[in-house]
Amino acid sequence: MDRSAQSTQHVPLSLSLSLSLSLCVCVCVCVCVCVLSPAAAWPQHTRPHVRPHVRPQGGLLPQRQEAQEDEPGRVCRVLAHGVEVVEIDLTQPLTPQGPFNVIVHKLSDVIVEAEHDSQSQQLLANFQSYVSSHPGTVLLDPLPAMTQLLDRFASYGIMSKLHNSLRDWRICSPPYLEVHSAADLSSIEQTVTTRGLSFPLICKTRVAHGSLSHEMSLIFSAGSLADIHPPCVLQSFVNHGAVLHKVFVVGDKYFCVERPSLKNFPSGPCDRKTIFFNSHQVSKPESSSDLTALDEQMPCLPPPSSQAVAALASELRVQLGMALFGVDVIINIHTHTLTVIDINIFPGYEGVPQFFSSLLSHIKSVLDAPPQTTQTTGGPSAGL
Repeated sequence: MDRSAQSTQHVPLSLSLSLSLSLCVCVCVCVCVCVLSPAAAWPQHTRPHVRPHVRPQGGLLPQRQEAQEDEPGRVCRVLAHGVEVVEIDLTQPLTPQGPFNVIVHKLSDVIVEAEHDSQSQQLLANFQSYVSSHPGTVLLDPLPAMTQLLDRFASYGIMSKLHNSLRDWRICSPPYLEVHSAADLSSIEQTVTTRGLSFPLICKTRVAHGSLSHEMSLIFSAGSLADIHPPCVLQSFVNHGAVLHKVFVVGDKYFCVERPSLKNFPSGPCDRKTIFFNSHQVSKPESSSDLTALDEQMPCLPPPSSQAVAALASELRVQLGMALFGVDVIINIHTHTLTVIDINIFPGYEGVPQFFSSLLSHIKSVLDAPPQTTQTTGGPSAGL
């Protein structure tokens, strides 16, 4: 935590690219995206000075998330650094809206809906076509990299390898099992045992996006495995003192925020009924739930080592090929091992007031990097 704070305190910049799409450049915002220049938010005689060379950044971000910094201040600081921020309307041709040096996006909804919706398929195809035909545009983050985090089968595979690459830091992830369909249910009890899983188990949807992805359950015995709904992931539950550490990564910086989490449960199978819960409600900063109230007094666990978290963030940047993501980690109450339980695509960065300045700092570093190190075709390194 100390390290992350030190890494951002010398960055006096702030980005007008809000996670809410109510950017500081906007006079009015509607659900569909519009295109505005930041200078448009200012009367002609009061506009801040803009350097002659303005580098436009495109934004495709969800409207529902909240801005975390003052709106007028962001306009001044962003324009003062010669960065123009515009909103992209994905339903309109992109070429007339550009050109863009960098596009920061969160197209999770479009990617997921494209699996079954023809309109979303077309929007995604148009966007991919634009990116392919404009290799000079940096994409934060590349679509293939983001797609893998929408599938827990893929992201948990990445997590399972961390204990090898980060062995020196005592970082691991719990054993897990992919359940592809209801046909697997007949053999799942035996597979749970052979794969080294132990009760209780936490069950999560395969798709790691949308409201349903927060619907989870705790399975306490083999007899309750009938309560799961494939496709899903079963993961051994690790007692962690009801404390979750959310690691937010922005380029080469990270921020660690503490949140409430599930309380401890006795290890091993028992006849307790399945507990269904919404992780979003359990782990929000203001959450108050019986599921987070410890049944016993226990000493406070030590916070995650800043060096270990830095190593984790750095390793995942390489493995994922991404610059904007979140990691959920817990501390095992018995071994004090740093345990990775989930990876999140472009999180809300709630509780990180330095997010906008850090994002602008990362964008500037990407644009200022030598051409050979700034891969802009949407490949794995484009967001690094």
